Amino acid sequence: MADTPQSRYGMTVPFGGPLHTQRERFRVLESSGYTDLWSAEAMGEDGLTPLALASVWTPSMRLGTAILPVYTRGPALMAQSIASMASAAPGRFVAGLGTSSNVIVERWNGIPFEEPYKRIRDTVRFLRAALAGEKVTEEYDTFTVNGFRLGVKLEEQPPILVAALREGMLRLAGREGDGAIVNWLSVADTERVTAIVREENAEAEVAARLFVAPSEDRETVLASGKFAMAAYLNVPVYKAFHEWMGRTDQLGEHWEQWAAGDRKGALEKIPDEVVDDLIISGNADECRAHVQRYVDAGIDCPVLSIMPFGDVDIDDAIRDLAPA
Repeated sequence: MADTPQSRYGMTVPFGGPLHTQRERFRVLESSGYTDLWSAEAMGEDGLTPLALASVWTPSMRLGTAILPVYTRGPALMAQSIASMASAAPGRFVAGLGTSSNVIVERWNGIPFEEPYKRIRDTVRFLRAALAGEKVTEEYDTFTVNGFRLGVKLEEQPPILVAALREGMLRLAGREGDGAIVNWLSVADTERVTAIVREENAEAEVAARLFVAPSEDRETVLASGKFAMAAYLNVPVYKAFHEWMGRTDQLGEHWEQWAAGDRKGALEKIPDEVVDDLIISGNADECRAHVQRYVDAGIDCPVLSIMPFGDVDIDDAIRDLAPA
């Protein structure tokens, strides 16, 4: 790994509100010691436009996507998108790719969510060739490319990280990618996950999106946390991950009631200790100490995602959670 674990400290962007109003917050992140800005691509802004702005607004920061779904852009367009960002921020862009979920791919984009392992593997293999400037004519298992050559010349290849949950994808991230992106996991989960990635590649980077509610109002954190978590815990890929992590006894009743349509009752079945495991909360010092435990467990780049529960103020949180 090029950087020591303590050297990276990221934040999820953008924040709520119009993109054009967020320049000052991005600059505050840079001046406060945050090193990375990581975007997402789900139902809000796309994953690249905020980073294109950040490439100009924050010229020292590393920029990453967590993640670009490999189904919603065709192979050639994915190569163009990644190359454009790498050209805009040379040496500062990390291409985080993932399969996303059946909800985003099938329900929202009308694309079959089939053979996710092979799709991400094929996409990484194609990108390695395309970003290097090779003319690609190849019949992969999940798509075919005939005669594509990228028109953007890159001086430096961007690292490719793969979003991974269970063992097969974690090993793929270490073996075919330059590392992994993980989320919705506990410190104990982290030790298991990072060990698998680094069995394949000792130099692999592991970045983690960590959900942080910087509040001492425990009642609000628990109630709002359970509501936020339920949207993920019941997506098939995340449910399978938490089953693999041994949470069936803790979450079995929640899953049963959710599947039966009892949403309110299902929320009440999420144990408080699961919220404590998966969402960082407390005062700023307690939150930073919790983040450090993830770093000690093997995370190279913690990427905070502020959960503005109750009276949490985003600007205060940015300042208070900055690296000490």
